[in-house]
Amino acid sequence: MSLRKAPLYAITTTAVLALALTACGGSGGGSGASGSTWDKNATVNIGSLYEPQNLDNTAGGGQGVTEALNGNVYEGLFKLTDDGEVENLLAKDHKVSDDGLTYTFTLRDGVKFHSGKELTSADVKWSLEKVLADDSQSARKSNLEVVKDIATPDEKTVKVTLSQKSISFVYNLSYVWIINSEAKELKTSEDGTGPYTLNKWTRGSALSLNRFAGYWGDAAANKQVVLHYYKDATALNNALLTGAVDVVTSEQSPDALEQIKSNGNYKINDGDSTTKLLLAFNDKAKPFTDVKVRQAVSAAIDDKKLLESVWGGYGKLIGSMVPPTDPWYEDLTDVGAHDVAKAKKLLAEAGYEDGFSFTLDTPNYDPHPTAATFIKSELAKVGITVKINTITPDEWYTKVYKNHDFEATLQEHVNDRDLVWYGNPDFYWGYDDKQVTEWVKQAEEADTTDEQTELLKKVNRKTAEDAASDWLYLYPQIVVANNKLSGYPLNGLNSQFFAYDIKKKG
Repeated sequence: MSLRKAPLYAITTTAVLALALTACGGSGGGSGASGSTWDKNATVNIGSLYEPQNLDNTAGGGQGVTEALNGNVYEGLFKLTDDGEVENLLAKDHKVSDDGLTYTFTLRDGVKFHSGKELTSADVKWSLEKVLADDSQSARKSNLEVVKDIATPDEKTVKVTLSQKSISFVYNLSYVWIINSEAKELKTSEDGTGPYTLNKWTRGSALSLNRFAGYWGDAAANKQVVLHYYKDATALNNALLTGAVDVVTSEQSPDALEQIKSNGNYKINDGDSTTKLLLAFNDKAKPFTDVKVRQAVSAAIDDKKLLESVWGGYGKLIGSMVPPTDPWYEDLTDVGAHDVAKAKKLLAEAGYEDGFSFTLDTPNYDPHPTAATFIKSELAKVGITVKINTITPDEWYTKVYKNHDFEATLQEHVNDRDLVWYGNPDFYWGYDDKQVTEWVKQAEEADTTDEQTELLKKVNRKTAEDAASDWLYLYPQIVVANNKLSGYPLNGLNSQFFAYDIKKKG
């Protein structure tokens, strides 16, 4: 799973640290650079708040490294499209054994790394083992721990044997970058197979990518991409309005949208996000061991009012961990709906008629401090006292995620299909329901996607009814671009931002 950690820092590990309102639809925004009018030698300037921590997505590179390099510099056996579909990429095809335990992949011909070395099965094996290594911080490490053996019968064939069935295995492989097994210094350099090569990374400023002349597929529509990094949304918006950048990957300042709307040179695209803002309880720490306490807290908070105060007319209320783009989505916003009277009744039934106090560990970047202050005010109305403890992303990772030393916390969970973490009693929030754990296990071992979907719908409803967490809202995915651009991705699936189809007028 992945958690968004901060504009300038994110954990992408077995830990952490990307709205079903689509203004344009499809996988390419804008229409300004259509036909033969676009410049094949253009430089596309992209504005972002999410600079990588390093360039290795198994070493805590964070949300920023996914945004910059996934699909652009590195590719997987499979690709997760902007519409959420899984397509073949470096895998030409694959077969699954009758028992569902053995996957045989045939690699595409003619693929070369940026160093010039030809892709072989040994590189795929090495890349998978890198994700599964003890020190790996890959977002899909735990999902891929079902891998029992990786064999390479020849240079074009990879045979993976699983310890148990995993209906999500191919989907999870779309997260695994295939890297040259001989590559070194991957935190500061790269050797992938994508349509761009790394040109230069100036920390704190920009990262540039150049079109790769030896790319096996269709050449990038532009010659160069430069990702410019900003410390806050105001600086990013100024860069857009002054022409320093052509497109903003994820608008984080709704107040600026009116100014952008009034400028006829830009288009605002409202796509699909998978980022959920959570009030996560430590379900193993009193009083949150009591389901009625969790339900009371959820009912006491007016999520709609919070969303409006932070995002204006954007974003979406969400009653569970499942965004509308997941196959097992159901609208459960009524389950923990705002109801102060109900909250007080539940507290009394739990033995807390006079309320209680707890500490809310709050990441120090927006919108968490704002959300924490709002939650404190809301809970005071039902007699609950909140002490806000503001911490850095590094402190959050150690204190909350690793040591589980907290009562409640705020955090953004970026990935799609991450409901399954409620089936893991050892996960940081400590939710432990044997039936849910069994449903999650059965879903992953299902024979069909329909069976998987029905089981995860049960998980969805049960965790919502138990108020396993309080899902405050689903982020909007607002991509703002100059009208000269077309072909940019609209959606925010797991923070990826494919740049190779972007066309720019000369």
